[in-house]
Amino acid sequence: MSLEEKVVKSVSRYKGEIIDVYQQTVELPDGKLANRDVVKHQDAVAVLAFTNDGKAIFEEQWRTPIGKTTIEIPAGKVEDGEDFLETAKRELNEETRYEAGKISKMVGFYSTPGFANEYMTLYVASDLKKVTKELPRDQGENLNIFELSLEEALKAIKEGKIEDAKTILAIYYWQANIK
Repeated sequence: MSLEEKVVKSVSRYKGEIIDVYQQTVELPDGKLANRDVVKHQDAVAVLAFTNDGKAIFEEQWRTPIGKTTIEIPAGKVEDGEDFLETAKRELNEETRYEAGKISKMVGFYSTPGFANEYMTLYVASDLKKVTKELPRDQGENLNIFELSLEEALKAIKEGKIEDAKTILAIYYWQANIK
């Protein structure tokens, strides 16, 4: 049995700087109709960046939707005309002021497919060097940059200090794959 839902109507409810929201009516596989709220968001990247002493770089920043600071790995939206790898390199520079001698794709995933189309690609970066030309941070982006060992990162997850899904995924990848 096909599970595909066919969009029969899509009404724009909000167009913003970061997201667009639509109310869609879909035809279900059994022919009945149902409503879906859909958030359209640019694709994004995140980078698990390792220092030469084997620690990873993290950032703390305020997140207004949840009303508190979070601890996350560097991340950002893919800009028009950029590919995912270019975005990862740019975000690493903008947010941490490092460039990677080695950078490779870890995994790609949909962040919240129940209501949004954002696709995120995680990268692993190493052989870091300070950049010679700093790219500007996004307007209003205030970050505290710091490093954690694997043990410290796992402890932060256990204690509820790291709650961001992409960051948790990256840390567990680190634990399973990088010695």
